[in-house]
Amino acid sequence: MKDLKTTNTLLLIIAIPLVFYLLKILSFIFIPLILAMFVALLFLPLMRWMTKRRVPKIISIIFVVLIIIGALKIGGELIQLTSKEILATKDIFIPKAEQKLVDFVVDIEAFFGAERAEGENVLRHYLNNNDLIQNFGSTFGFLKNTVTMTLTTTFFVILLLFESINFERILNSTIFRKGYSSIRIFRKIEKDIIKFVLVKFVISVFTGLGFGLACWIFGVSFPIFWGLFAFGINFIQMIGSVVSIVLASLFAFVEIDSSGSLLVFILIIIGIQVLMGSILEPVFMGKTFSLNVVTVLVMLMLWGFIWGIPGLVLSIPITVFLKILFEQFPNTQVLAQLMSGTPPSIKKI
Repeated sequence: MKDLKTTNTLLLIIAIPLVFYLLKILSFIFIPLILAMFVALLFLPLMRWMTKRRVPKIISIIFVVLIIIGALKIGGELIQLTSKEILATKDIFIPKAEQKLVDFVVDIEAFFGAERAEGENVLRHYLNNNDLIQNFGSTFGFLKNTVTMTLTTTFFVILLLFESINFERILNSTIFRKGYSSIRIFRKIEKDIIKFVLVKFVISVFTGLGFGLACWIFGVSFPIFWGLFAFGINFIQMIGSVVSIVLASLFAFVEIDSSGSLLVFILIIIGIQVLMGSILEPVFMGKTFSLNVVTVLVMLMLWGFIWGIPGLVLSIPITVFLKILFEQFPNTQVLAQLMSGTPPSIKKI
């Protein structure tokens, strides 16, 4: 019996790295599939509601696909509006940004005593044109991968809603094996995940609106862009809020001449992040979704290493799903308590 337990432990130690290796190698399949599962979960209640009213499944699927296309269309329109906004003000913003950057670099050179050939362009001295070309190529590749992933995710969502891939049945035949209780557990997980995604989405929307309004009021260029940026990056727990504050503050430094106004702007956007992310989000999420800082950081590093930027976005939803799953079984409730930072309950003898 002891030998069997040792063998199982060794197999588990070998299997875990292998699983993560496969997740990394086959990321082009797993990322859209996992993302599609979360998207499909949002539409399952609507699908059941239409099924009860005897709406043909093909009509239900078409309706859901139209909703997804509409959401993508709105996102595309906002991105296009942002592009027009940037192009309309680039002739004013770029020279001003260059001058501010040059002044800043000159001050740094004077502080550290760095030497540069007299008359040599500051930006050309520190920036390599080849690096700019490589960065442009990387950006183009990122956009291409994003479009491909969006199309693949939409395809998987349709398959899931058509029940070509029945997520509930897969869980029932693997993790849950008790008939009614398996359905009950799955519905609870589904309800909790839907709540998590919706709360995160609404909080991100108001965060984006707050950033956009702050930029517009203080005269920082591209307020629509900063609103969209804050909305999107807010889905990356902890890191997203810090990145949005730092980058918006740097751009504000270029355009806000008054130190007092710049300080007020930075305090406002910090206040928006604190209000939305540290006060309102935990209140609406509740204890079910609470994760300690260590768990968040470890999962961000793990999934970010495996899947890059998509991994950073999906890390917290996946972690929340695992935590809710662990809470359903007595043997794994300790893991759920550790993930939330709650001390494991000690059973009385």
